[in-house]
Amino acid sequence: MTIHPERTATTPAELAELRRSLDVGVVRIDGRLALLGQRSEQAERDLAEVAERLRALEHGRWPLPSLAALTGVAALALAVWQAVVGR
Repeated sequence: MTIHPERTATTPAELAELRRSLDVGVVRIDGRLALLGQRSEQAERDLAEVAERLRALEHGRWPLPSLAALTGVAALALAVWQAVVGR
């Protein structure tokens, strides 16, 4: 990369333009960071809400394996009782 000798001296107007461009860029980045922070907070709230709803659903569900075991034991007891009484 070569440096052109005629462009080494910058004027105050060019420096002011560079400073303005830099300030605009920084403000734009700050705005995007604020938006990302807001979206992150909203996503965390949504995730917490979904987790709470999932806990409520899990708490209210039927314990199917336990019911199946109880039904099996009851059927076995009934079969044994019928076999004993039926004699």
